[in-house]
Amino acid sequence: MSFSFRVKEELSRQTSTARHCQIAELAAILSFCGRVQISANERYRIKIHTENAAVARKSFTLLKKTFNIGTDISVRRNAFLRKTLTYTVAVQNHEDSMKVLKAAKILQENGEIGETLSLADNVILQRSCCRRSFIRGAFLAAGSISDPERFYHFEIVCPTEEKAAQIQTVIATFGMEAKVVIRKKYYVVYIKEGSQIVDLLNVMEAPVSLMELENIRILREMRGQVNRQVNCETANINKTVSAAVRQIEDIAYIRDTVGLHRLPEGLEEIARLRLARPEASLKELGEALDTPVGKSGVNHRLRKLSAIAGELREKDAGCETGGSLFQGK
Repeated sequence: MSFSFRVKEELSRQTSTARHCQIAELAAILSFCGRVQISANERYRIKIHTENAAVARKSFTLLKKTFNIGTDISVRRNAFLRKTLTYTVAVQNHEDSMKVLKAAKILQENGEIGETLSLADNVILQRSCCRRSFIRGAFLAAGSISDPERFYHFEIVCPTEEKAAQIQTVIATFGMEAKVVIRKKYYVVYIKEGSQIVDLLNVMEAPVSLMELENIRILREMRGQVNRQVNCETANINKTVSAAVRQIEDIAYIRDTVGLHRLPEGLEEIARLRLARPEASLKELGEALDTPVGKSGVNHRLRKLSAIAGELREKDAGCETGGSLFQGK
C-alpha cells in the first residue's frame, strides 16, 4: 500500500461537520472527476468516475450527509488494464442533481454548466475552512504524494491552466508556494518542499499521515547529517594522510640524497619524528618535540623540509640553485 493511498484512505474518512465545508469538498470532487449529463428533454444527471475506492466512498458519504439523496454505485473492470477497477457514483434523479449543482455553484443562473475559478468571486471558497475542504477534495480526486522515503513530491493534476491557477491560489492562502508545470495535455500543481507538504497535510486534516511523514523527514535529516559529518571527517582524514605521505616522501628524499644530519637541528628533529610517527597529527608532532611547539610551528618546519626536497630534486635534474634553504630551524 503506497503512502499516497494511505493518505487518501485517511482523508476519505475525514468529513467536516459544517455543511458549507462539505459542499466545498464535493464541489472539488465534481470539478475534477465529475460529469454532468443533460438529456434531450433537459433532465440533468451527475456521474462521478474514479479508480480510487476512497474517492467513491467519500463522494457517496458527502452526497448522503449533505443532501440526503440516494446514489447508484457501479464498479467496472478496465477493459485494457484488467487489474484496474473504475467506480461510478451517479445521481440519477433530476431534482437531486439540480440541488447538488446549484449548491456547488456549478450550474450558473443562465442554466449553463461552469465554474467560477476566481477565488474572490467564488462563494464557496470565502471561508478558510471551506478552502481546506476544497483542497482535500481536489487531492482525493486528482492528487498524489510520492513515497517520502525516496523523495518529496505532492501534486494535483488539473485539466486546464485556469483550474491549475485556481488550485495554486487556494494553496497560497495558507502560506505555501505551489508551482505549475505542463505534463502532456494536463497542468500539474506541485510542491517539492518536505516542510510545505507537511503543512499541506495539516491543512487537509490528515494528522496520521502528517506524523508518518514527519517521522520519515526526521530520520532522513539525521541520516543526512551523519553522512555529511562522515564525509567531512573522511575528507579531513584523506587530506591529513595525503599531506603526511608527501612529507614522508620529501624527508625520505632528503635522507637518501644528502642525509638528515645535514639539516639544521630543528628540521632534523621534526624530520626524524615524522618518519617515526607517520600517522601523527601536527599537534601530536609538536607536543612530542623536546621543546614543544604549536601546529603552526610544526607546519612551518615541514614546509621548509618540502622546499629543501624540491631544491634537491631541481639539482638532480641539472638546475643550478643556491643552498640557502638548508639554513634556519
